[in-house]
Amino acid sequence: MQCPKSSIALVDANAFYCSCFAAFDAALAGRPVVVLSNNDGNVIARSKEAKALGITMGQPFFELRGLVAAQHVAVFSSNHGFFAEMSERFQTLLYHYSPVVEHYSIDEAWLDLQPTARLSLDAIGREIKARVQALSGVPVSVGIATTKVLAKVAMEHAKTSAKAGGVLDLTRSKYQDLALERLPVGEVWGIGRSYAELLNRHGVTTAKALRDTDDRWARQQMTIVGLRIVHELRGIQCFPLNPQTPQRKLATVSRSFGKATEDFGEVRAAVVWFAARAAEKLRREQLLTGRLNVWLGTDRFKVTPQFSDSLTLAVAPLSNSTLELSHLALRGLERIWQPGYAIRRAGVTLSELAAEATAPRRLWEDDRFEGMKRLHQAIDFINAKFGRDTLRCGLFPSAGTWRTKAEFAAPGYTTNWGDVLRTG
Repeated sequence: MQCPKSSIALVDANAFYCSCFAAFDAALAGRPVVVLSNNDGNVIARSKEAKALGITMGQPFFELRGLVAAQHVAVFSSNHGFFAEMSERFQTLLYHYSPVVEHYSIDEAWLDLQPTARLSLDAIGREIKARVQALSGVPVSVGIATTKVLAKVAMEHAKTSAKAGGVLDLTRSKYQDLALERLPVGEVWGIGRSYAELLNRHGVTTAKALRDTDDRWARQQMTIVGLRIVHELRGIQCFPLNPQTPQRKLATVSRSFGKATEDFGEVRAAVVWFAARAAEKLRREQLLTGRLNVWLGTDRFKVTPQFSDSLTLAVAPLSNSTLELSHLALRGLERIWQPGYAIRRAGVTLSELAAEATAPRRLWEDDRFEGMKRLHQAIDFINAKFGRDTLRCGLFPSAGTWRTKAEFAAPGYTTNWGDVLRTG
């Protein structure tokens, strides 16, 4: 059977957060692994072995301590910098197979895939799977079809079917109807819980039944977006690939503290650290901000005096300077601070973002800003090479009760020279 000229492939990392740690520790192979949320509160990722033990997504970790000890479950605290680095590693490899890659999420990417005279789409998918795992250590599943929604269907079966072996091509496949029949409608990409409940009430329980619904009824019940999903299930492309990463609209850095504190100095250190991280995000993407919001609050789940407040300040002229944004964030914090409350969470959000290349020059102190810009470039370069906060602006201490609890922190395999694996 001849393949179409071009199809869409979805490459999805398997249990991505767990796989990142397993890529650097061979002892984790076949062992149950879980990754915890900030402050080690809840489970946010599970290996298939951990799922088999009955560990559920979002389960509080304190409920699992007995099971962890009895079943030798490997537990890791979140390391979002490490996850982002590993995501870039495996998704960059996809450009070897297509110049058109849409980075959909930290563990998923779409790509335009064309068969060659030597390889079918299925063979290319299997080569992608083998190459990504060999060069990044991240195991992936690959679903291939003529539309995004069908590729997502193919990927779901590629993950769960032993016969598929991690790769499934549904382009012009005689098994397409069977694949749609076996997928519950609630697992169709773009169908949320409320739409799934509505469809089930009307007897539409599978992806195949959704594909075969009447167009007018689908639009009445699920708007034009739902109708497009129906058309995609029929092989009509309604959601084209978008290889251009859209410009972010917000840059937010926030945390729940490792321990609540009434100490203004501790909260001040946290807010400055948040502002510094947000400014780094902007510089990486060559953006400037025109508005800064700082907020803080107590633990709403504790029976203690409750307090929360926020303040938004204009950033004029536009900036991505850690020094300027940190001082502005502190000014906002001083205005909303109320003594006597045990603060457990805080954050900084930068909005009204604009591209640095098209932003107007400053009308005053432009030379000073250019000098500050070169300083930040040097700091960012050194921190990228030798690890975060190797150099910092000195406005916050390197430790404090505000730091996120990470009892199960793993080595910084890709972000700290001292943790790089050695052989021999």
